[in-house]
Amino acid sequence: MALYMIGDVQGCGEPLWQLLKKVNFSPSRDTIYLLGDLVNRGPTSLEVLRQLRDWGSSAQCLLGNHDLHLLAIAHGFGRLKSSDTLDEILAAPDRGELLAWLQSRPLALNAHGWLMVHAGVFPQWTVADTLSLAREVETALRGPDAADFFGAMYGNTPAYWRDDWQGLDRLRCIVNALTRMRLVDHHGAMDFQIKGDATGAPPPWMPWFEHPERQTQGQPIAFGHWSTLQASQRADVLPLDTGCVWGGCLSAARIIEGSIDVEWIQQPCPQAQSPGD
Repeated sequence: MALYMIGDVQGCGEPLWQLLKKVNFSPSRDTIYLLGDLVNRGPTSLEVLRQLRDWGSSAQCLLGNHDLHLLAIAHGFGRLKSSDTLDEILAAPDRGELLAWLQSRPLALNAHGWLMVHAGVFPQWTVADTLSLAREVETALRGPDAADFFGAMYGNTPAYWRDDWQGLDRLRCIVNALTRMRLVDHHGAMDFQIKGDATGAPPPWMPWFEHPERQTQGQPIAFGHWSTLQASQRADVLPLDTGCVWGGCLSAARIIEGSIDVEWIQQPCPQAQSPGD
């Protein structure tokens, strides 16, 4: 049995199939962990969604900000952007089944020694906090009031974490950390405007994983979302979004049980869009 973590696919089906062919992936034997942003911007989001769903437990998929955007649009909230490639899913005859499957995906996983999220975690959060808070959002997504959540999902506030946040503000803050976070300041507040490489971030901003009081230091964390981030020098941090949809590569990391070392496998992607969220 082989285990792989894979960065942002974003509807780029062909690079995903080629990557899995390289590693001789078999859904009857192996497991892949996809770190969110399964759909959008790429040309085959519908095909990707159908295949991942059909692989069942062999494809463990996290929700990213693009996946949540699709779900919000489907519930009547938000608006399609000119760069979105979601129309095929929204018009598909199996739309309901696909969206229900997507809506039941988690926002964080802890497996084989790795904490997996799409974007980041607040400095104050432990691994247990991260998983517990992710479950709060997952419960809202799967409950009868999911539409209320999607109606309030968009927005940048609150930008910092407090344990006593309540209601939709609390859920939005958790979602923004897990699916949109890149930079934080010394107080742990998030920035959503700076999108380049971390080396160009002006003070007081720093990559979330460089915060000196981060409670998850030493815990191996794999994440996506940040396609312009250069490879981290930290042994406990594994950024896996290598900009497939922007003309880069789709990357997988084979998990080596009992070790934080990984084996990298990459597949070039021919897309040529401008980097964004």
